[in-house]
Amino acid sequence: MAFVDYYEVLGLDRNATTEEVRKAYRKLARKYHPDVNPNNEQAKQRFQEINEAHEVLSDPGKRKKYDQYGEHWRHGDQFGQAGSQRAQSQAREGEGYTGSFDDSLFSDFFESLFGTRTGGGRRTVFKGQDYHAELELTLQEAYQTHQRTFTVNGKNVRITLHAGIADGQTIKLAGWGGQGANGGPNGDLYIKFNVLPDPVWKRRGDDLYRNAEVDLYTAVLGGELTIDTLGGPVKIKIKPETQNGTKVRLKGKGFPVYKQDGKFGDLYVTITVKIPNNLTSTQRDLFKKLAQSK
Repeated sequence: MAFVDYYEVLGLDRNATTEEVRKAYRKLARKYHPDVNPNNEQAKQRFQEINEAHEVLSDPGKRKKYDQYGEHWRHGDQFGQAGSQRAQSQAREGEGYTGSFDDSLFSDFFESLFGTRTGGGRRTVFKGQDYHAELELTLQEAYQTHQRTFTVNGKNVRITLHAGIADGQTIKLAGWGGQGANGGPNGDLYIKFNVLPDPVWKRRGDDLYRNAEVDLYTAVLGGELTIDTLGGPVKIKIKPETQNGTKVRLKGKGFPVYKQDGKFGDLYVTITVKIPNNLTSTQRDLFKKLAQSK
């Protein structure tokens, strides 16, 4: 069996510190993790080599023995032969590697030199990859608490979306990411919400803004106007001589405050006075008289 240069596997020189070993391991493990490279046997094999190199170089005792024997490991203190026998015995008893995939055995070189797949030593756990997803919502959907179901890695995830969720807001689902290695925890799933623009409503924080048309006669004489809100239609009073562009505030008729039941922002309605068209001659004469009376 061939000598394995663990320093070369991790891209390190032989004077590398323990911290440098750890950093190199984490960088390479993330790159070649099976969750990042599904169905890629080459990456899987590379990931196993990286784990094996880290198992040796991060443990002072193993690293000392490895550095001592080096390429001449076969001529050590006959530790290899006895170790190989112990490794074979463990394999028959069903012991061995307990990582995140079934056939992740250490190399024959490792077993012969150290006498065991795990060696009873410390193994650094590796958290699974975090997943990121985006979900689009209409403004009406973001206005109401409701449930959504979607699929992640073949598993159905059902979540409750609380009313008032904001555009760009991200929530975390712990443990719904990639599978951890060496007994490490699963990664997490982060969902970013994109609230689509609405042709009628503009949202700023928890407040809503919209325009509403009023005919000229109601604007001049005053009256009532029924407008739609996201919570249903409401009537508002139009004061006599209301000017174009006047803003009316409807307290508590805006957007729900996230995770604060019963609390809402305000709705601001901008009044647009609609100028009549297709006037009759009589109506024109009346407007002329009004103009002359100024």
